[in-house]
Amino acid sequence: MLLHLVAEFDLQRDVVPWLAARGWAVALDTSENSSALYIVNVERNGKIIYTWKGDRRNTHIGLYDLQTKQNEHLYMFERDLCIISCSINNERTLLAVSFRQYTEEERVSRLLQSVSKYLTLLIEIHPINNVRVLKAVDSCIRVQFLYPVEGRNTSTESHLLLVSEDKYIEQFDIHVVAEEEHKVVIQNSGQLPRIRVADDLVWAQWDMVEQRLFYIVPKESRSTLKCVQFYPDENCNSILESHLDISLNDTQFKLVNFGSDYCQDQGVASGSLNLQVSTSKAGGLCVCCSLASDTPDEVTYSIYFLHKGYNKTFTVSLERTDSHQLKEVAFMNLDYYVAAYLPGQFLHLLNIQHPDRLCYSLFLTGEDARIDILQNCFIRSPLVSTVLDCHVGSMYTVSISESALLQFLQKSKRDSERLAALHCALLYFRHTEDLETQIIWWISENLSTCHSFDPIQEFIIASLYWRMCPETHNLDKLLPYTSLLDWIGIIPGVTCATYIISLPVLEFQNSKGFWEKLSSNLESVKYAEPHLHYHNNVLRREWHNLSEEKEDRRPAAYLRNIFENAKKVLSHLDTLDSEERLAPLFQEEDYQQQLLMGLMVAQLKDHLMRHLQYVGKKKIDQIVLDYVAKLLNLVHRIMKEVWRRYQLHSCIFCFDERGSAGEFAVFHIMSRILEAANGLCMPLPPGFHTLHLGLGVRCLPLHTLLHYIDNGVLHLTETCVRKLLKDLDDTEKNEKLKFSIVTRLPEALGQKVCQFWDHPINANVIARKYVKLLIEKLGNRQCSRPIPERHSVPVEFLPLNYLTNMLAEIENQGMHPYEKQDHINVKFVEETALKHTVTLLGLKYS
Repeated sequence: MLLHLVAEFDLQRDVVPWLAARGWAVALDTSENSSALYIVNVERNGKIIYTWKGDRRNTHIGLYDLQTKQNEHLYMFERDLCIISCSINNERTLLAVSFRQYTEEERVSRLLQSVSKYLTLLIEIHPINNVRVLKAVDSCIRVQFLYPVEGRNTSTESHLLLVSEDKYIEQFDIHVVAEEEHKVVIQNSGQLPRIRVADDLVWAQWDMVEQRLFYIVPKESRSTLKCVQFYPDENCNSILESHLDISLNDTQFKLVNFGSDYCQDQGVASGSLNLQVSTSKAGGLCVCCSLASDTPDEVTYSIYFLHKGYNKTFTVSLERTDSHQLKEVAFMNLDYYVAAYLPGQFLHLLNIQHPDRLCYSLFLTGEDARIDILQNCFIRSPLVSTVLDCHVGSMYTVSISESALLQFLQKSKRDSERLAALHCALLYFRHTEDLETQIIWWISENLSTCHSFDPIQEFIIASLYWRMCPETHNLDKLLPYTSLLDWIGIIPGVTCATYIISLPVLEFQNSKGFWEKLSSNLESVKYAEPHLHYHNNVLRREWHNLSEEKEDRRPAAYLRNIFENAKKVLSHLDTLDSEERLAPLFQEEDYQQQLLMGLMVAQLKDHLMRHLQYVGKKKIDQIVLDYVAKLLNLVHRIMKEVWRRYQLHSCIFCFDERGSAGEFAVFHIMSRILEAANGLCMPLPPGFHTLHLGLGVRCLPLHTLLHYIDNGVLHLTETCVRKLLKDLDDTEKNEKLKFSIVTRLPEALGQKVCQFWDHPINANVIARKYVKLLIEKLGNRQCSRPIPERHSVPVEFLPLNYLTNMLAEIENQGMHPYEKQDHINVKFVEETALKHTVTLLGLKYS
């Protein structure tokens, strides 16, 4: 079971024992009174209002405080009433109650009496005193007090919303005064001031935490979603308007999160309007709607991603159908995810922040989708990551189970499931060290099973994204969050249709928090969001150009700045990671990797400066250094975990032994890390290629090793080659290995390390390279024939004499290619040639 539910409140556990201790639970013991105790409302401050019937059929209202775990008796009616709605103000001095005045049996006897069916009262409860009638009508009324910001004391004024089935919403302003002995009473004895908040609505939802009212007004074939924001300064503004292509019946009326009308919920039908708004901290705004399906074995629901400008409609083929089971999809707000849940069928977790590709959303069936506690669809999500089951009388906190998610990741067979689970783990749990270790181990085992994405690339890019984005506003729109350019995979049994919709219109000034982030999201959609994310195209081209060119072709200041950037990254990395590092990572200089490091800093800095001008250069410099340093740290983290898992140590640089099975596995993983880095054009920690080559020498047969070197998988580094030439003795096998390595060394590196192998083969290679370089320097110019320094024993070999004469003239013209190694000259070439010839002839050189 992926979703983990913990009962934060349960009527049977938290209320019934308290009632029994006071003798009020007698009436709850009979089966016909199963509905006598139920939840009525959940307030913003975590207080839960419930009602029950006493032994004399009195109707009681109680309050449970989630923080103190204490119950409190608020009020009692000396009648058997069906409480529809109830709310208490923040100061707990006023109680608003809406109820049905009589039962169906009583209605028959009162047909000729002019008695309104519903009554709404405002009651002074500090202490219990006056009762004021707010509404006496034949339509159902819901009540909800507005709550100020936490910590603010507003004891003299309260504001109450009244929502009527006659499709309007009013706000009452209630002023109270404190009399003797701390008695609080309503100040105005006449009509209470009121304003009309909304008219002609058919659906409304209350966001108790952010004090927002969403409602829908139908207009012909389309509907308009509106939002009213209530502010701590007691003002309210209509702040949002969005057109939805949802056709709503004028006769329908549905309220969400305006308390729990248990009496009305008993008659809920599958055809009732099922619609819910979900918001996220990152400025996501979604409308979730369950649609009627003509096919009995299918269910259809739509998610309108208003902050992205499109909606996705899903049609799911049900595995099994039960004619008695309602096909009502329940929606739960998990902040970064919206969950669509159909008990016994499926659980669909939709990524709100990146809904563009299905591979970032989890679709579960069977045991993975099962939630034992929730066996019906009559659930509400009054708070983020909270579920209220009105029929059971419980409220649960909902979270994604880390262990279940990892288990699902490990057993998944489809790439879409693996990718969704990987992103979910990194997004939902962020950078938990133990979780990252588990993911790295999974990656090391599944490198060959993921066909449509590279798990190393996704892990690095997604981890960096969720590490960096919380630091700066709008950074999430500029940094890459995936390595995939497209996704064509499907979810079996699920069809998805995507439709472009009009963007919402916002009307606010200087608003912070959610509305500012939503506005930013909408702006990024208008300006083609995909193009805002950083791409490595320019970086790859620039790095390739600099790698191929001679250094002196670029201004010295430019290259100096690039390498200065690299030094800053490595210096910043020292402050991030104080743990012992894996040798030889970060312990040697690597020109190519430092070049790429510095270029990445420069390119990313330019990208952010274009779009985050208000942040400031110093802050952007810090962000960029952070990003590149954390990238290197992530690669190092992968290496360390893999090293630890296969229990390797520093013996990989003992080239006289063959590598173990664990070393070969690590070599394969390092090859995949290199492949991932090349694909993303990202730098690797200096020393990576040395470590990789050392493992390659130990693990691979010679022909495979040389094939890897020739194809760029293994890179020859000075540290590794020098150790190899010095440590290995000159057996026939080792001579072959050394010769193969030496002949493949780049010119500059060869000049540095060849001196560490004192062997005729090496001298032969050096002499050949020396001759080649001199002749290349000569070009098409002619040369005379000076007499070079001769051996003590004259050598009469005309081809060699001609060659040495020509090389001597080239040297005399100042074209010596090995200026730092004076012993390599024409004389060295001549001696080497003679020794090699004599050896081939089987003679003794003297």
